[in-house]
Order: sequence, then C-alpha cells, then structure tokens
Amino acid sequence: MTQDIIQELKTLILSACDKDEPAGGLAADEALFGPESRLGLDSLDALQISVAIHKKLGVRIADSKDTRRAMASLATLAEYLAERRG
Repeated sequence: MTQDIIQELKTLILSACDKDEPAGGLAADEALFGPESRLGLDSLDALQISVAIHKKLGVRIADSKDTRRAMASLATLAEYLAERRG
C-alpha cells in the first residue's frame, strides 16, 4: 500500500462527503466512522463514498457488512480495494 493510494482515497472521501481534512491531517489508520472519527461520517457518507469508489475505480462494495469493514480506515479501504482490483 503506497502513500499515493492513501492520498487518492483521502481526496476521494473528502470530496464525496464534502468535508475538509481535520487539523493535523488524517492518518491512514484513523477511524473514518464512529465516535473516534474526527470526520463525523455517517451512513449516507458511506453510500456516497461507495458510489464514488465505484465510479472512479470500478469496484463495487458488496453489502453493508463489507462496507463497515472496508471503510474502517484509509488503510483498510486501500487493502480492500487492492484485493478486488487485482
């Protein structure tokens, strides 16, 4: 997993959800959802991210369980996408 992929996903997520990057940046292993998240993302944001990923990368996230696991952090999302893109 390269920094370029992490940066690309960060840009995609912030754009899809119309959010600004938190002060100090967003770490690759930082939670994207839940009470620990500084972004304050919700289920609608997850849907917007999923659609943006499908449009840009051609990868469809199968169901809500996959979505929750895949979008835990930038790092887990990058891993998930790498596995599915071959």
